[in-house]
Amino acid sequence: MRPSHLALGVLVAAVWGVNFTVIEIGLDHFPPLLFSALRFLAAALPAVFFVGRPKVAWKWIVAVGVALGVAKFGLLFVGMDAGMPAGLSSLVLQIQAVFTAVFAAAVLGERPARIRVLGMVVACAGIGVAAVDEGTSGPLGAFALVVAAAAAWGVSNVLTRKAAPPDALNFMVWVSTVPVLPLVALSLLTEGPSRDLAALRGLDWAGAGTLLFVAWVSTVFGFGAWGWLLRRHPASTVAPFSLLVPVFGMTSAALFLGEPVTPLRWCAGALLVGGVALTSVTRRPRRRENAFDGCVPTRKNPAGDVHDEGTGTRRHVGTAGAAGPAARR
Repeated sequence: MRPSHLALGVLVAAVWGVNFTVIEIGLDHFPPLLFSALRFLAAALPAVFFVGRPKVAWKWIVAVGVALGVAKFGLLFVGMDAGMPAGLSSLVLQIQAVFTAVFAAAVLGERPARIRVLGMVVACAGIGVAAVDEGTSGPLGAFALVVAAAAAWGVSNVLTRKAAPPDALNFMVWVSTVPVLPLVALSLLTEGPSRDLAALRGLDWAGAGTLLFVAWVSTVFGFGAWGWLLRRHPASTVAPFSLLVPVFGMTSAALFLGEPVTPLRWCAGALLVGGVALTSVTRRPRRRENAFDGCVPTRKNPAGDVHDEGTGTRRHVGTAGAAGPAARR
């Protein structure tokens, strides 16, 4: 990876980490669900008019929009508004890697290797330590909401994997159009029209700045740059940068919000980051002894047609017996 690409990966992690501090500041200006709705509205407009048509089926855009936009960010913003610290939120949310692995095993049939199972156990131990730390200083209900947000993120990760969008920025912009109306409706029902109107009427530069940061910098730039890196490098090379998010999140929260970083929180951070790192480990495929190891059995007739025993298909390879590039399917 080039130095400029390394710097971009670190920058995205820094943006996503600082974003938790910005969210905390924004919650002083907006009710949580309204703030989340405005965030996606600002991320979708006017970008939706410049990214082109969706490149995946609408069912995936709607599904990810509900799981990521309504569930994940709705729960996160409500949890932080209920008292979950910004730095701890950036840390606890990383348990999404464990939820992603569990849901992928259940839905996609991806069996995790032993090293990944070990990583899940270590990460869950980190969550337990973080819960003990939060139980001595803050509401456990808010903590549970952020854990639920991580679970929703895991669902959206599996849905995104199924959708396999070829353009991450295009996909994220269109996904951002989905949560706006459901979040506005939930805000009106639970937070009340008077509170929403008061927040909009009292909008100042600080509130507008936090909204633009979480919408354009964290969402549009962050996911766009992340997708750009994933198109140029293996996922196993890019994914570890996400482990820096809680580092920047906890540091920025301590610097700008004065949040204390207790020894238990450091211990929870070490366990969580270490566990997620193990969960992200991918096994390298074993080298084959020869070109035919692991191939599906085939048989060739005198005319040079090869019959694939696994699929029942037939292809012509000529009398030489090896299929050339033009003959392969």
